[in-house]
Amino acid sequence: MLVYSHADCALHQPGAGHPEAAFRLEAVLQAVEGLALPILPAQEATAAQLYAAHSREWIDQLLALSDTQTPVRIDADTVCGPGSVRAARLAAGAVVQAVDSVLAAPNVQQRAAFCAVRPPGHHATRAQAMGFCLINSIAVGAYHALSRGLQRVSIVDFDVHHGNGTQDIFYQEARVQYLSSHQAPLYPGTGKASERGKFGQVHNVGLASGAGSAAFRALYQNQLLPALRAFQPELILISAGFDAHHLDPLAGLSLEAEDYYWLSRELRQIAAECAQSRLVSVLEGGYSATALSECTRAHLLGLNFDEEIHEHATGRR
Repeated sequence: MLVYSHADCALHQPGAGHPEAAFRLEAVLQAVEGLALPILPAQEATAAQLYAAHSREWIDQLLALSDTQTPVRIDADTVCGPGSVRAARLAAGAVVQAVDSVLAAPNVQQRAAFCAVRPPGHHATRAQAMGFCLINSIAVGAYHALSRGLQRVSIVDFDVHHGNGTQDIFYQEARVQYLSSHQAPLYPGTGKASERGKFGQVHNVGLASGAGSAAFRALYQNQLLPALRAFQPELILISAGFDAHHLDPLAGLSLEAEDYYWLSRELRQIAAECAQSRLVSVLEGGYSATALSECTRAHLLGLNFDEEIHEHATGRR
């Protein structure tokens, strides 16, 4: 399993006290380093790759801020400052590289990748940045996979907030399935079950505040995983937000790290059945350092196709 990241993802600084801060990446990389997984340097996504997922007008506006020395507030929660554009382009570029690597990998062990990047992306719509997100990294990666000839790509989003941007970008795209579990009601207010996409390829399931492991696992077992299998994806992409954990300060669900391990193993199994084991995960939300580290470790152990590493790291032999 490969990990893509870059130190310059820490350059995005939305302001003192903002929850989407560089400590998040530090906590995630602690977990990666604890598993001794190789970390490869991310490269910036090209403008052409960004145009595939976003309007040319928005990307041109964003790229014009590449050298800004003064923070620009896009909305109440979203800021573009010095280093922000580079960080966001690195995040999107990491997903492009990860997609290329899992498509080209000669063996199963190399067909899973994790992008330890920030800022997150799943709230960025085709034409608008919002909700801490400037560029929708996973959408850039999905379009890159389509450009490589794939016809069925699934995006599984377990962030506690609905990925309204990802849904917006692919709402009329038959080749991309979007599945989301999220707290409802909660920001951004989208993600109703009735939002199905033009081809019925969108699947949203909301969880009430306070819901925990049993409800989370049941909705995947009974609804989202069967829908994923039915789509028969050639590649699975994961919007991996860990803010449904009970320690997270921005939401109200009560998941444990073990729930992320369980779901990751389920997704790994479906990838093996349908997608030649090809799977790419991308960091989204998560605002407790403790939860981020614990959940990232659980997630990566669940995804890892190298059984020897897995058994060594968990002590299961």
